[in-house]
Amino acid sequence: MPLPQEKRYTLADALTWDEQERIELIDGYPIMQASPTRAHQRAVASLVGQLYAYLNGKKCEVYPAPFTVRLFEQEEDRLEDVDTLVEPDVTVVCDPSKLDNTGCKGAPDLVMEILSPSTQRHDKLIKFNLYQRAGVREYWIVDTDSKSIQVFLLDDGRYAAKDFGTVGDKLNVNILENCLIDLSQVFPS
Repeated sequence: MPLPQEKRYTLADALTWDEQERIELIDGYPIMQASPTRAHQRAVASLVGQLYAYLNGKKCEVYPAPFTVRLFEQEEDRLEDVDTLVEPDVTVVCDPSKLDNTGCKGAPDLVMEILSPSTQRHDKLIKFNLYQRAGVREYWIVDTDSKSIQVFLLDDGRYAAKDFGTVGDKLNVNILENCLIDLSQVFPS
């Protein structure tokens, strides 16, 4: 749900907000995130668990929300310059130089969003376009209602549909060699 906007907000503002509030900034415009459902959290836990087990001892790292991603932040930017920050449900970062105490600076390698009734448009349109523009290499849209996952890969600056899976399938994480996600664990019966 959008918050009343009296000014353009930045990372400097967001760092002063209550940590219990889940608020994203899109071009300085604050968007409050609703509390996730149990099915949403179960999907996040399964995805993070499977990725964590695969990545153990490797260079890439996985982070569940809340984890702040400043998609367009540049090295010389001040806190007041950063006006877009998101909290993907699952984030994988393979370049350790992008990680700091606040989260991830720049595009992560993989982002997964679990749809909620209040976030479907946001995740399928706004975040899809943001992640594409920022250069996130792989984007998964997880639908707990239909028990399905759509996978998009960045190809020449545009997302192309790569894969689709549902209960019983195993989906390949394209940016990670030989990493398969078991969807029966993401969507238990």
